[in-house]
Amino acid sequence: MRQLSARDLNSLLQGEPEARPILIDVREPWEFQLASIAGSTHLPMGEIPSRIQELDSTHPTVVICHHGIRSLQVVAYLARQGFENLHNLQGGIDAWSREVDPGVPCY
Repeated sequence: MRQLSARDLNSLLQGEPEARPILIDVREPWEFQLASIAGSTHLPMGEIPSRIQELDSTHPTVVICHHGIRSLQVVAYLARQGFENLHNLQGGIDAWSREVDPGVPCY
């Protein structure tokens, strides 16, 4: 399973638009409303199995949660479903807030 640091994700997001990864945030609605990375798609962890058809199984995808634990579980699930090119945001939105964008609230 591939881990991606907040700084490395930030670098990828600065690249060419067609090469940017899809960002899937699997936290609860209240968490997503409180703090999120611009351009993220909100898809709560519990809804992944029923909404998997909405995801592109081939495009580079980064899965995000609060500290990187729930997202790691989602990455493992998606990999078992045949998804490729998946990354877990190591440290989650908390790492993003602390290392990349202090304007995103920590909670």
